[in-house]
Amino acid sequence: MSTLIAELKKEHSEIATALSEVNEIGISTNEGQEKLMSLKEQILLHLKKEDEQLFPLLRKEAEHNMELKKSLDLYATNLNNVTVDAQKFFDKYYKKDPNIMFVGEFVALFTTLNERMKKEEEILFREYEKINQ
Repeated sequence: MSTLIAELKKEHSEIATALSEVNEIGISTNEGQEKLMSLKEQILLHLKKEDEQLFPLLRKEAEHNMELKKSLDLYATNLNNVTVDAQKFFDKYYKKDPNIMFVGEFVALFTTLNERMKKEEEILFREYEKINQ
């Protein structure tokens, strides 16, 4: 396994565990909100790493690999929007009192991040490993 994929999988596990803890504590509690906001930098740095180190290589390879191109096309919009959506969420709520929309937006972010991590691990990480053999 490449160093990058090993790092990304480890980060996925840490982020998923932390988000699950936030969910269990309760996002409407002060403790849950503080824990979530403490994850801001970790989540955003992880997404940036993927956007800068994982996806460019996959996109370049997709120019010559139709199967990979189909996979990227299938997930591209969702994957690209996750980084923007996460940044907007944290910008909107970081160090501000959450409102009624906060819970719904957290649930959407939680679901989106989990879906992205699952798709990456099931499909895109394998493709990355094939390229780097």
